[in-house]
Amino acid sequence: MHTFKTRVYYEDTDAQGVVYYANYLRFFERARTEALRGAGYGQMKLMNEGLIFVVRNVEMKLLKPARLDDELSIATSLVKLGKVSFDFKQDVFVGETLVTQAKIQCGCLDSQKFTPSSLPEYLHKGMKKLI
Repeated sequence: MHTFKTRVYYEDTDAQGVVYYANYLRFFERARTEALRGAGYGQMKLMNEGLIFVVRNVEMKLLKPARLDDELSIATSLVKLGKVSFDFKQDVFVGETLVTQAKIQCGCLDSQKFTPSSLPEYLHKGMKKLI
């Protein structure tokens, strides 16, 4: 599991001062990127190898509001790792309070053909640390 911390800024909120639901997707993306960075994933390196990662499905539950200036902790863990696809569980906390949960399903594609492609072995091995 990997934990990423960020703060809620004005730009992240709606008119009521709570995090606008779509902005959780940005928080999740940053948290996954940092978790994968620790597993040996570099976006530019992967792109130079002709591969990209894509999100293919998102399930999200909003449990409680996060508000302006709250510090968020986003716990990211890998719950499924295949040769081409991989799924993350991501939980957002304000202090000890769970405010949002998500399951994000991703895949690896050939960047030219946009067809499924196997994860490089070094990355597949590194991603096992996130399980």
